[in-house]
Amino acid sequence: MFNRLREDIQCVFDRDPAARNSFEVLTAYPGVHAVVIHRLSHRLWKWGWCWLARITSNLARWLTGIEIHPGARIGRRVFIDHGMGVVIGETAEIGDDCTLYHGVTLGGTSWEKGKRHPTLRDDVVVGAGAKVLGPIVLDVGARVGSNAVVMHDVPAGATAVGIPARIVSKKREVHPQRQAFAERLGFDAYGTTRDMPDPISNAIGSLLDHVHAMDSQMENVVKALHNHGVELAEIDLPCLEEDGIRPAEPLDEGKNKQ
Repeated sequence: MFNRLREDIQCVFDRDPAARNSFEVLTAYPGVHAVVIHRLSHRLWKWGWCWLARITSNLARWLTGIEIHPGARIGRRVFIDHGMGVVIGETAEIGDDCTLYHGVTLGGTSWEKGKRHPTLRDDVVVGAGAKVLGPIVLDVGARVGSNAVVMHDVPAGATAVGIPARIVSKKREVHPQRQAFAERLGFDAYGTTRDMPDPISNAIGSLLDHVHAMDSQMENVVKALHNHGVELAEIDLPCLEEDGIRPAEPLDEGKNKQ
């Protein structure tokens, strides 16, 4: 029990630069309080004392603003930062070394009994306000951006953002020595990184690439028709460039009259 408590305190120091000392963490961090009380309520739940387990869980909710169903399974060194508004459902499973920020919901999408809440493998980070819904799996090292709504599995090392969430990046293989140095520097706060690709920009870029390809193909078609003696009226179109779309020049009034 005390070993687990030491781990809980140490993981706060590892992931929150605002932590000053163990006494402060133990007395002023609601995420730590919620996890510690959950261990008691979960044990009562497993013993079949469901009502007492729910009362204990409700007490933790009242004290911390974090609602964890006593049936949920939580691993070691799980850190709930800030914590207010976090909801973790009955059949949710959270692996070791995971981080949840405020406003996170690990919820269900069905009223059917059985497995209906998410499973988070080890080292998962879920950003503030994110909703992870249904019996899905966030694999090892997955990241969920703030306010994302995730309803499908997230592969290991991938990052999901948006509503509905989409996969925008996967971690590259990193040498163990480099990985250890990166962990000393910090972690992906709120499930995001500065260089994380923007899915909307990526989508627009893909559309522009497609338009470029279609434009080139149309030029080839016009040339082929011209070689066969077919003359087509010229139409001024917007010019596509690599850095965006440049508006077309105003049409010549004399050309319009022709």
